[in-house]
This record gives sequence, structure tokens and C-alpha cells, in this order.
Amino acid sequence: MELPDFHIPHAEKIEWMIETNGWALEPVEADPLTDPPTPAYAYSIGMPAAVGFPDVAVFGLTPVAANGLVTLVADACRGGTQIPLGVELVGLLDNELRCCFAPIDTAEHAALFATAAAWYRGEPFEIVQLLFPDRNGFLPYEAGYEQRMRFAQPIVGRLG
Repeated sequence: MELPDFHIPHAEKIEWMIETNGWALEPVEADPLTDPPTPAYAYSIGMPAAVGFPDVAVFGLTPVAANGLVTLVADACRGGTQIPLGVELVGLLDNELRCCFAPIDTAEHAALFATAAAWYRGEPFEIVQLLFPDRNGFLPYEAGYEQRMRFAQPIVGRLG
């Protein structure tokens, strides 16, 4: 018995996710050959139209974990929460952990978000990096942040 071919073009997968969920998640595998190496990351496509918030990039987590965080952001926005950019927040993550949404310069980091650029057909789009704390509660730009995590969660967004 031959199995059906479920190979769907990538653009159709993104479109299906947006139609189904309001936004899509694009996981990107780590690239150890770049200098410095690029960690695995994931980012949303379609959040501005779905919930009125920029697309969200999360570095250093599995796609499932990143999807959970982006869903948390989408649900908060749908519930009327106003999420400020570039400042530390408490209350979005469990256990009163701090986080920060740092705006990303898409011109400077265009290569990281090629699928989003294609989806938006070259039009400008907003994307922010969700910076989350290490196990000890330190954010990536703080002195106490776990050194081993610096590679997994590089800061590509602008702070302040």
C-alpha cells in the first residue's frame, strides 16, 4: 500500500496556519556554520493582523516551547492586554518572571526572517524579540545571566 504524498509547499503551510490560528510559527534550525553560530529560533508571521501586536521572535527554545510563548502573547493581546516594547514586564510569564519585548531592526536582520519577508511580499513589518530569563531569573543583558545561555539567546532586538 502506497501512502499519499502530504508534501505541501511551504507558503501553503504558512497560509493554512494563518487561516487556522490567525498567525503562523516559523521554526528555524540552528546553523553552526555561521560566525557566530546561529542558534535555533522561531518567529510568528501574521500577528499584527491577528492581534494588533508585532510578530514575535524567540531564540533558544524548541518550536513547541516558542509556540507556547507566542500563543501566550497572542492570547494576552486578544484579551485586551497592552504590551509595551523595550521595557521589562512582570506578569506575562509564570512565577512573576520578568521578560522584555525588544524591537528588531528588520533591515539589519533581514536574513533571519526570510519567510516573513516573503509572506509580507517585501512590505515593511514589525517584529520583536521576546527576551526571557534564565533559570535564576536573569535576563540576557544582565551581568548574572547564565553564560551557557548567551549563545542560545543572543540579543538581536534593541533595548531601551
